[in-house]
Amino acid sequence: MFADDFRIGAAVNPLTIQSQEELLAYHFNSITAENEMKFASLQPEEGVYTFEEADRLAAFAQKHGMAMRGHTLVWHNQSSGWLFEDKKGNAVDRATLLERMKSHIHTVAGRYKGGIYAWDVVNEVIADEGDELLRRSKWLDIAGPEFIARAFEYAHEADPDAALFYNDYNESNPGKRDKIYTLVKSLLDQGVPIHGIGLQAHWNLYGPSLDDMRAAIDKYASLGLQLQLTELDLSMFRFDDERTDLTEPSAEMLELQAERYEGIFKLLKEYRDVITSVTFWGAADDYTWLNDFPVRGRKNWPFLFDEQHRPKPAFHRIAALARH
Repeated sequence: MFADDFRIGAAVNPLTIQSQEELLAYHFNSITAENEMKFASLQPEEGVYTFEEADRLAAFAQKHGMAMRGHTLVWHNQSSGWLFEDKKGNAVDRATLLERMKSHIHTVAGRYKGGIYAWDVVNEVIADEGDELLRRSKWLDIAGPEFIARAFEYAHEADPDAALFYNDYNESNPGKRDKIYTLVKSLLDQGVPIHGIGLQAHWNLYGPSLDDMRAAIDKYASLGLQLQLTELDLSMFRFDDERTDLTEPSAEMLELQAERYEGIFKLLKEYRDVITSVTFWGAADDYTWLNDFPVRGRKNWPFLFDEQHRPKPAFHRIAALARH
């Protein structure tokens, strides 16, 4: 339905490429590995690479003629502990950490060269609160801010044809939006090979506003880069809503979700000259990372398809939009 506008993607894992294969193959033309291409998954010990699961996902994309995004090369989470330590458990020096990062990126991006058209090179380095630009992390403490630029340079060396993205959440929050802009502009000013900004788009029924989304898209697009929604889902709950009494979404929630998806996709179609892909962080409500997060014991229903992979009201609403 949106083939003339942008790619439509889904995050997958070794279970969902089986349980959701039919749905994925029919409705989506791009996939992203949910966890299987993160550092800890691919190199749990120094020099020991475990590519089996990631290879299965790449083979699935190939089998179904899908594009594939790579996620993610450098992140403060899900990075193996050995990365930052020497044999005695002390922090390594800057040169050692950058060399390890370079070796990892060259090995991983090199392996999937030609099979992955875009990489989330650096993930979530912006501080959420306060005036600090960068989040405190072992990357920052040991290597300094320069590790960000180096990661993009190493990725470009490993796969010169891949589009390279900076990826973050709360990207439509005005304060964080301005910080993301500042970081990416500084990379461009240094001549760093960066081609896009990934808007994670972990949103909910109530926020962020369409006006804040539009302002963020306008600001990022002014840098001349392509934009992608990389991890879209619409939680049924505000972030601070902790209730656990629902076993299924109410009709009112489903209607709110439908209106919200319709508004979002109207906006995205307006910006189809800068937005090149929209990836959901999952495909159907039988599997979502939002089950048990942030509230233990609670289900969530963030997608266009229900637990039986049937289209929900939100799907029908954006289908009607696509036909116009």
